[in-house]
Amino acid sequence: MWVSFDLGRPLGVPNNPQFQISVLKHALKLFEAPVGPVLEDFPEDAPDTKDKPVQIACPVNFRSKPVETTSIQQMLNDFSSEVIQMRTWYDLACDKKKRTTTGVTGFSPEETAEFLSTFVKGDLPKAKLKNTSIADAIRMAAEDLKAYYFEAVSAQPGQPTDSLSLANWFWGETVAALVINGIRKICIEDRDKNMELLGKLLLVPISQLYRFKDL
Repeated sequence: MWVSFDLGRPLGVPNNPQFQISVLKHALKLFEAPVGPVLEDFPEDAPDTKDKPVQIACPVNFRSKPVETTSIQQMLNDFSSEVIQMRTWYDLACDKKKRTTTGVTGFSPEETAEFLSTFVKGDLPKAKLKNTSIADAIRMAAEDLKAYYFEAVSAQPGQPTDSLSLANWFWGETVAALVINGIRKICIEDRDKNMELLGKLLLVPISQLYRFKDL
């Protein structure tokens, strides 16, 4: 079943069990088809896709985002500090929900940050994922990182959980976004087709690329 929801949200939106059950029932209904394979569109958009984004008041006081003249090492130092600052809120989110969407790589958030930072510095990360290409490993690490940030900031009471507000906050205000954009630029220049594809399509959403046109 094809859905129009944001990547990583196969059931639509968080904290909306009625809509999520509707999605599941529609998917399970496909098993009744007399022949297969079957591909069918889900007839609805997720409820929050039409909401206006809300400005997130992040519980962490970040430094100003690095500018173009900032050294790579300074950016990575700020990135490491940022990841550490988010940890308390992430732990609170995990304690409250008793689950997390991070961990696809098997790395801790700090290890994920180190994995991505090593690549930005021009080295191949020492940590390896078995039977996984470097392109897939970077993609999964970037998804883990975003999930870590989203869960952490959502732990603060009163924060919006719609995908657009979270995306605007992450891509517009965090150093992590600059690190992922740095990886994107490296991948685009790579001769490996999988790395090139990763850089062009899979790291930074097209709707957020305008933020990095001068970087």
